[in-house]
Amino acid sequence: MLTGPDFCFEQEAERAGRWPCAGVDEAGRGPLAGPVVAAAVILDPANIPAGLNDSKRLTAAMRDRLFDLVTASALAISVASASAEAIDRTDIRQATLDAMRRAVSGLAACPAFALIDGRDVPGGLPCPARALIKGDSRSQSIAAASIVAKVLRDRMMERAAIAHPVYAFHAHAGYGTALHRSAIGTHGGVRRLHRFTFAPLRNRN
Repeated sequence: MLTGPDFCFEQEAERAGRWPCAGVDEAGRGPLAGPVVAAAVILDPANIPAGLNDSKRLTAAMRDRLFDLVTASALAISVASASAEAIDRTDIRQATLDAMRRAVSGLAACPAFALIDGRDVPGGLPCPARALIKGDSRSQSIAAASIVAKVLRDRMMERAAIAHPVYAFHAHAGYGTALHRSAIGTHGGVRRLHRFTFAPLRNRN
């Protein structure tokens, strides 16, 4: 039976005198279009919303509900993004780590520790940190950050769909679905929105 994330890593940090502890995650590493969005969240231990989990395991309605609960109850939230152009200038890994660093640095309450989803700890953080593989299904703080990042990025792509309706960004959020790839084949990519270092856009004008 699958179980959701818990608060054990955060409690471990608190026992070590490293509080507050932020959870950090991103949304949008894999798409062909749009930004990568990173979020950092410091949860209130006395008011943790029920149902937090990896955003990929939740329906859109569940994510929206939990987004509202997290933004209403968290002690601090910060979000940063890296544009498609920034991703093309470096690479998706570096752009993601930089967005994570800026999200942590932007928290109104300076964290004493950060839990980072994935294998890498960004350089230049204002506090010590630990990387957690599959952290969004292990840590409630990271799960909260994954929900915030995912919901905000999806909303950005819904706005992009209004500006560029032929790509139907509202339906796939920029991921490489058959619908999106077909639109790219017909119309090419949109500068400042598509990632031209990603196949099938590489070397296309």
